Amino acid sequence: MLIPHLHFRGTCKEAIDLYEKAFNTKVVSLIKDTGDTGEDLISHAVMFIHGQKVFLNDRFGNKDNNTDVAVHMIVTFRTAYELRTVYRILGEGSTTIDPMMKLPYSELAVQFIDRFGVQWGLMVE
Repeated sequence: MLIPHLHFRGTCKEAIDLYEKAFNTKVVSLIKDTGDTGEDLISHAVMFIHGQKVFLNDRFGNKDNNTDVAVHMIVTFRTAYELRTVYRILGEGSTTIDPMMKLPYSELAVQFIDRFGVQWGLMVE
């Protein structure tokens, strides 16, 4: 499954409110975090827009690998083995944003920019 992932800089809640109204939809999953600043930020949200699953968040993570990319491609896998197999291929020559790790909503995930400049997030769902 391929999932668009929208990143915001502290305005994710406002974007969610707008998208819910515009597309007559609701968030089906929401995880909040205070982040480094103590602000009430969204670390992970899921909604469906026209039947397509979309992830949204206020960008957290490794600030040393900053990117201005507001959208990146998420691919979900059934197993960690499948994820690792794809990452070995796509990850060659890439820049890691968030290293491979367990997240509250995924057994294993990694984010990186491939050698062509495309930002990817691979996760076990």
